[in-house]
This record gives sequence, structure tokens and C-alpha cells, in this order.
Amino acid sequence: MSLADLIESYIKQQLHRSENEAIALSRAELAELFSCVPSQINYVLATRFTLERGYLIESRRGGGGYIRIARVTKADRLNMAEQLVLEIGLQISESEAEQFLASFHDLGVLTRQQVRVIRAILQRETAQIAQGKATLRASLLRGLVILTMQCDKQNEV
Repeated sequence: MSLADLIESYIKQQLHRSENEAIALSRAELAELFSCVPSQINYVLATRFTLERGYLIESRRGGGGYIRIARVTKADRLNMAEQLVLEIGLQISESEAEQFLASFHDLGVLTRQQVRVIRAILQRETAQIAQGKATLRASLLRGLVILTMQCDKQNEV
């Protein structure tokens, strides 16, 4: 078992023992406990405790710094995605659309394939017009994400 596996296992045990599936840990204390550098702790957090895997990380560095790790349910992720849809403005740039798509993917509500399809539709449809690309892009992105989420919900039933 690698050091990363040991750190991951320890954190998961702590989460399992907590009443609300959330814990606050000190990066320095973890590094000392496992005789490693804090960057090793960062690596484990960045690769093993992602939103895709159902975890939310809040981190504050410095003297009294901590790491808060919480288990996020699928319902929580869907709520977060619905809030994110509401944040899509009336107009968005291509790079903003990419950021939204990455966020939806990170939340686990869009697969890589769905992101590619939506990206292709946005590029194809906005290439067709001379003006109003940002408005069309925002409208399409919002509609396609909502449609995809609704289809996924229906497939679960």
C-alpha cells in the first residue's frame, strides 16, 4: 500500500467516524502523522477527494490553517449544478462556456462525452451567425445542460 493510499484510508476512516460526514484536519498535523511533506497531503486531496468522487474540500492555509472535507451526496451535486445553471448570464464568451462545462463535469452531472457534444453544438451554432454569438451561446448552454440533466433524471427512474 502506497503512502497516498494510507493517507486516503485514514481520511476516509475519519469521515466515516464523524456524525455529519465532514471533518476538519490540519495539513501540518497530517504531514507529521505520516512523516511526509504537506505537498503529499495536497496531492492526495487533489486526486482522491474530488467533487467527481463526492467530496467537497475547503482549505485555509497559514498559521491556523485547516482542511475541511465533506462528503457530498448526488442530490447536493444536482442542487449545486442547478444553482450553476442560474449563474449563466444572458451572454457568455467561449472561454466562460468552457469554464461552465468544466464545472458541470466536475460536479458529475455531465460526462466527458456530453461535454464534447455540447461544446460541438455551441461551436457549430455560434459559427453560423455574425452577431449575437454570446447571447446564443448562453441560451444554448443553459438549455442543453438542463435537457441533459432532465434526461439523466428520467433514466434513473
